[in-house]
Amino acid sequence: MIQYVALLRGINVGGKNLIKMTALQACFEVLGFQNVRTYIQSGNVLFVTQNPNQATLTSQIEEALSITFSYSSRVVVRSHHEMKAIVTHAPPGFGSDLASYRYDVIFLKEPLTAAEAMQSVTTKEGVDQAFSGDGVLYFSRLISKASQSHLTRIITLPVYQSMTIRNWNTTTRLLSLMETVEN
Repeated sequence: MIQYVALLRGINVGGKNLIKMTALQACFEVLGFQNVRTYIQSGNVLFVTQNPNQATLTSQIEEALSITFSYSSRVVVRSHHEMKAIVTHAPPGFGSDLASYRYDVIFLKEPLTAAEAMQSVTTKEGVDQAFSGDGVLYFSRLISKASQSHLTRIITLPVYQSMTIRNWNTTTRLLSLMETVEN
């Protein structure tokens, strides 16, 4: 059995694509996944399955969500092993100064690579920093100058359709939740 997290894009944001977590959990259970749990309202679903093919899982989940909730679903799926690597291989000091910086992980949907995404993502000198990782970008911004951050520009880019963003706290919490489940 392999443990995964599905990171849904664009649900429960700005009054659009409103989905109750109980309904979301039920949708994943209908697909035959086990130990299905949701975390916060922004669309994080933890589950266990025997299927090792993430591309197949992603397609299966997107189709089920699109049909069940009548919206064009986009999902990024990561295994427990991948989530652990994302947290472990964050840039030195990333997430360590929460009083001064906001930290986000931009999860990339295949086939988008970090190298390709970095070409589209801009930073404001003295405000933002962006680093590439394996299937993710790490983005930090100075809280005192957050209004000058270029992070919000990402949502206007075509490449944004192949991304979903989680803050560092959510990312590390998802990993923690995954580590508490016995497969």
